[in-house]
Amino acid sequence: MRFKRILLKLSGESLMGEQQYGIDTNMLVQYAKEIKSAVDLGAEVAVVIGGGNIFRGVQAEAVGLDRVQGDYMGMLATVINSMALQSALEKVGIFTRLLSGINIQQVCEPYIRRRAMRHLEKGRVVIFGAGTGNPYFTTDSAASLRAIEIEADVVLKGTRVDGIYTADPEKDASAVRYDDITFEEVFEKGLNVMDMTAFTLCKENNLPIVVFDINKPGNLAKLIQGERVGTLVSM
Repeated sequence: MRFKRILLKLSGESLMGEQQYGIDTNMLVQYAKEIKSAVDLGAEVAVVIGGGNIFRGVQAEAVGLDRVQGDYMGMLATVINSMALQSALEKVGIFTRLLSGINIQQVCEPYIRRRAMRHLEKGRVVIFGAGTGNPYFTTDSAASLRAIEIEADVVLKGTRVDGIYTADPEKDASAVRYDDITFEEVFEKGLNVMDMTAFTLCKENNLPIVVFDINKPGNLAKLIQGERVGTLVSM
């Protein structure tokens, strides 16, 4: 096994599927099956999911809301998505724990690092909700921070494209995919992998990132077993 303990980052937008808003049950089921395949291989899995299918904090100012208030609204959106994913995982027989960066004791455990690591050691999928619990930080930053805290081997960023390209492959047909790229090259080329805070956290802690297509069945299991999937960002 190439990666024993992983932090899987999913975007909230990906949960919309073909819809314009909200949660597509088919996407939840698909992601639950992918995560189950990783658990069945013996991997320890933590998940951070965004909230963009419901509300994004950066939208707040555009509609006249206070940015800090908007960011907390975005955190609550991630908790809704996390609860939905937790339910989908439990339906396929996976034990889970949902830990939140803000206190919502009726539905989530508070985030405590040692507790999170203990859950992982016991084979439970740990879902981190509410981002870092602080405004002005994205769920990318939460993914990087939690990955470092739980001593994950890698951050796996599940997207709808199959890696990092020289340009946006959905807009530029001549874009070329990288198999491997260094943190420095990403900076130099101005490539958009994660937000700068999240990316710098990974670089400073020598935590590799793999960007891959989460919507292709079997990709997560292949990655964990060492097959070349997506683009690896490392030192």
